[in-house]
Amino acid sequence: MSVVVPVIMSGGSGTRLWPLSRSAHPKQLHALVTELSMVQETALRVSSTSRDFQFERPIIVLNEVQHELARLQLEAMSVPTSHFVIEPVARNTAAVAAVAAHLVAREYGPDALVLLLPADHHIRDVPAFHEAVETAASAASSGAITTFGIKPTGPETGYGYIERGEAMSGAFRVKRFTEKPNREVAQSFLDTGRFFWNAGIFLFGSGAVIGEMEQLCAPIAEAAKKALTHADAIGDEVNLCAESFAECPSSSFDYAVMEKTDKAVVIPADIGWSDIGAWQALFDVAEDKTADGNVERGDVHLVDTRNSYVMSSGPRVGVVGLHNVVVVVTGDAVLVSDVSRTQDVKELVNALKEEGRSELL
Repeated sequence: MSVVVPVIMSGGSGTRLWPLSRSAHPKQLHALVTELSMVQETALRVSSTSRDFQFERPIIVLNEVQHELARLQLEAMSVPTSHFVIEPVARNTAAVAAVAAHLVAREYGPDALVLLLPADHHIRDVPAFHEAVETAASAASSGAITTFGIKPTGPETGYGYIERGEAMSGAFRVKRFTEKPNREVAQSFLDTGRFFWNAGIFLFGSGAVIGEMEQLCAPIAEAAKKALTHADAIGDEVNLCAESFAECPSSSFDYAVMEKTDKAVVIPADIGWSDIGAWQALFDVAEDKTADGNVERGDVHLVDTRNSYVMSSGPRVGVVGLHNVVVVVTGDAVLVSDVSRTQDVKELVNALKEEGRSELL
């Protein structure tokens, strides 16, 4: 039976879900789709299985600002964790993968498998997710570095794409990755039937990835190993060495490893996956839309309004005569956007950064 150690990446700030998601209380610590926060959902998803692999207690990777709230949320669910790894600075997913691989190899051995997954994904079909993990674990036990591919339902421009190559047992070798194409290119991908959305979920042998990263991105591998070696560990809390981790180049695992390795394998995963990256995604996954196609959250009242997402975490909000909009009201900020333009909320957040506004935090 394979040992699979989940590593939950929970350090992001979720800027496109502003004004609800803030640096100190990001989207993964909010209950957005169900009554559980997204990090709680993710941890619960990897807490048990009846498949031919065993989930070990998850490792949570996040920053110091988010640490205590995440800990409280997971303790409230009685889901045991292995470690909270505290990043002193953000260095993207390649650094997280390297730290995770070294930590898992040290504690479980180089043959133990790492399941690297973001904390901000919604997965409706958990048994199908476990089935995909089982397939990936089989491939990873033979040395593959696996990623999960989602069958596209439309020419989405906010996701990366994976083109499949040679067929394997329940999987395909990766032919190429393409990062966030324009709509015309995305549609051409769908027309071929050979492309998946890149879910950003990876499963690999800890020892295999350490060796591959030492070859493909040695500065990242070296700095991450050094940051873990010199970490300040207290109980289940691992504070990475700030000086060593700051030396680590910032790069995604996709770019640093997956686009360069000859060991990349994609696992087709029909799991009801959604990346809750923007307000439109929350609108799309909502299962309690009204007869007018609206999603209503909090103290809101809608008149002659259709196909809209309206949320208030504070005052009473009324919307009259609008269609296809997102309205989000908090105690100190208001967002109004066309549903199709919610990816552009990051431009508002960039302006807040430039102005040094407290609404960012």
